[in-house]
Amino acid sequence: MVEWTHIPGLAPYPETLAAMEARAEAIARGEADEAIWLLEHPPLYTAGTSAKAADLVDADRFPVYPVGRGGQYTYHGPGQRVIYTMLDVKARGQDVRCFVRELERWVIDTLAEFNVTGEIRQGRVGVWVQRPDRPGPDGQPAEDKIAAIGIKLRRWVSFHGISINVEPDLSHFDGIVPCGIREHGVTSLVDLGLPVTMADLDAALIATFPRRFQGLCPTPDAA
Repeated sequence: MVEWTHIPGLAPYPETLAAMEARAEAIARGEADEAIWLLEHPPLYTAGTSAKAADLVDADRFPVYPVGRGGQYTYHGPGQRVIYTMLDVKARGQDVRCFVRELERWVIDTLAEFNVTGEIRQGRVGVWVQRPDRPGPDGQPAEDKIAAIGIKLRRWVSFHGISINVEPDLSHFDGIVPCGIREHGVTSLVDLGLPVTMADLDAALIATFPRRFQGLCPTPDAA
């Protein structure tokens, strides 16, 4: 069973991180069901295990939290849906690469519900969209990042997870080099011209989840 929880308001980062780690430990001990949390954070930056000091452009803009997940600097804030995935990877095949790939495909399936084509790029983490409305210097469409993925495993239980930009203040990303990638930008569903709400995205996440984890988890009936 996967327990879905919607956390209202802006969830404080340190307390939420501690609660997430405690839940992952309980899952590993067999004392709690797998869980997916849907939430937003106040504006902040997180530094993954590969973060480079030069990529923190404005250290005083928002609080910066070092975290144990993979990846580099990321931004979280209002208008961005954070999806914390506390799932038993051992029970799901014990293949970390496959698990991450399924998370990526889950994001792509979710974006497709809004007729957005999300894509994966070799050597670039996250999910990307082409921008025909913004051609690059070579005349080819620019590519912007719309979703980030970064997980950590403890005793084969995943935590951290995914963030998808619905309608964040995109200027807030200016304080970092997101995921260490300088030559591409960031976008959101609303920036793409789609009047998508958090509730719309949550419904799409729930609807598409079983496509990637069919037979392993029942379809949740509510977030």
